Amino acid sequence: MKLAIAGLRDHLAYQGVSLGVIALVASAALAFAVSGTRERIVAAEARDLQASLAQVLPERFADNDLLADTLEIGNGDGSSRRVYLARRQGEVAAAIFQTSARGYSGEVLVLVGIDRAGVLLGARVLKHAETPGLGDKIDLAKSPWILSFNGLSLATLPAEKWAVKKDGGVFDQMAGATITPRAVVKAVKEGLDFFAAHRAEILQGGKTP
Repeated sequence: MKLAIAGLRDHLAYQGVSLGVIALVASAALAFAVSGTRERIVAAEARDLQASLAQVLPERFADNDLLADTLEIGNGDGSSRRVYLARRQGEVAAAIFQTSARGYSGEVLVLVGIDRAGVLLGARVLKHAETPGLGDKIDLAKSPWILSFNGLSLATLPAEKWAVKKDGGVFDQMAGATITPRAVVKAVKEGLDFFAAHRAEILQGGKTP
């Protein structure tokens, strides 16, 4: 009887150790898989961001690594904004950063590229939740509307004209979705205002990395 009990104990102990080893191996494999997946996700996000940055600049505009050349500038409310610097031969030629405004269904996130003179080189909507078929015309893939901002600046367009035509401005609105283009116009104008307020800091931009 004692031998049987001892054997049972040994058997149970062996099972416990086996389960522990299996759990350890499984945990290690899962951690390895998660690590590999995270690296791929980070790399994919970097490629997407690089592509987005390039879209708001003319082709071959910069000769530096945009992802590695950045500034953090305070928004005045305790938060900060990351500014990507586009350089040519070491000199800051343009700044790229995100700006946003409230649309019909949530925040509309816009990426803007602005040259050292304060002229808008390009704008692209990065994220929105606007109504398909109406508000989504702010996407370049759906409509060229976003290109109407190219070449504009605070100097060439008076403040009161930075609005959709329904509000007395110069930008077309979309049938049934005035709130959406209104948000994009507001976001782009805010981006130009931010650049103007921090122009000296941005153009100084530190030394070439």
